[in-house]
Amino acid sequence: MTTTTETGTVLITGPTRGLGRAAVLAMADRPDGARPDLLLVGRRGEALSDVADEARARGARVHEIGCDLSRLADVRAAATAARELLDAGTVRPLRALVANAGSMSSDTRAASADGYEMTFAVNYLAHAQLIGDLLGSLARPARVVLLGSNTYSANAYRRLLRVPEAKWRDPVEIARPATGERKPDFQASGVAYSTAKLAILYYAHELQRHTGPGVNVSVFEPGWMPGTALSRDMPAALRAFGRGIAALPGVSTPKRSGPALASIALDDTWAHLSDGAFVVVDKEREVRPVAHDRAREHRLWEATAQLLER
Repeated sequence: MTTTTETGTVLITGPTRGLGRAAVLAMADRPDGARPDLLLVGRRGEALSDVADEARARGARVHEIGCDLSRLADVRAAATAARELLDAGTVRPLRALVANAGSMSSDTRAASADGYEMTFAVNYLAHAQLIGDLLGSLARPARVVLLGSNTYSANAYRRLLRVPEAKWRDPVEIARPATGERKPDFQASGVAYSTAKLAILYYAHELQRHTGPGVNVSVFEPGWMPGTALSRDMPAALRAFGRGIAALPGVSTPKRSGPALASIALDDTWAHLSDGAFVVVDKEREVRPVAHDRAREHRLWEATAQLLER
C-alpha cells in the first residue's frame, strides 16, 4: 500500500452497511500519517453512530453528518455541515469525496420527497447535488469516486441471470416515477438501477470536463455482491437467495471490495485515474461504447441542473 502524501479528509456517503462500512473501517485501520479524517454522510441513527464509534476506536477522527439522500434538502444541509467543519479547521482539507450510497427501489412508481423516481433520486441526483455543492471545497489534488455497476450493459452472463440492462431516454423522463397502481416490478426496478448506473458513467465523464485540473474523477465497480443492503427492498426470498450465493467462489464481498474502494480514494497507485476511469475491484477496465456519448453526457448535465433547481 502506497498512500498519497496529501492525506486529508475523505467524505463518504452510505457508510453504515456493506461496502461503505468496510471502506470506512479500512481507512480507519491505516497507520498514523496515512489515516484520513472521515466525514460520514448517512441516515441518522444507531447504524451511523456505530460505524463512527468503531472508526474512532481504530484511531480515526470522525464526524457524522445525518442525511436522507432521498431528500435533496437533506443533501444540501449535509453539504453545508461539511463545509462548516472544513472551514473551521475541525478536520483537515477535503481530498476525496466518495459517492458510495446506493439503492434499488422495488417499485419504480415510488417517488422521493422531491417527486423523482426513487432509484434515480438516491443513486444519481443526490450525489450530483452533493458533489456540486462541495466541488469548491475540495483541496486539490483531490478525487471524486462514484459507484458504478456493470449492469448498465448486458453480456451473455448477465442475460443468463436475467439482469436487465439500461434503457436510456431523456433524463427528465428517467427521473419521472412510473404511473399506475403501486406494486413491485423487479424487471422495471432492475432497468431503473442499471439506467441510474449508466447515468453515473455519463456524469463522471462530463464532471471531469467541468472540474478542471487537480480534481480526478473515477468510477468504482465493487463486483457482484448479492445479499447486501442494496437489495433491502426486495422480497425476503430473493434476499435469502442472494445471501446464499454470496459465498460462492468469484463473488465479491464487502470485506474484499471495501478496502479496494478505500485504496481508490487514497493511494498513489490510483492517482492517475481521471476522466471517469472505470475500475472493477482492483483492475482498470474499458467501458463499453454505449457508456461514452458526448451528446447524452451534455444533455444529462443540463437536465440535472434543471432537476436540482426544481
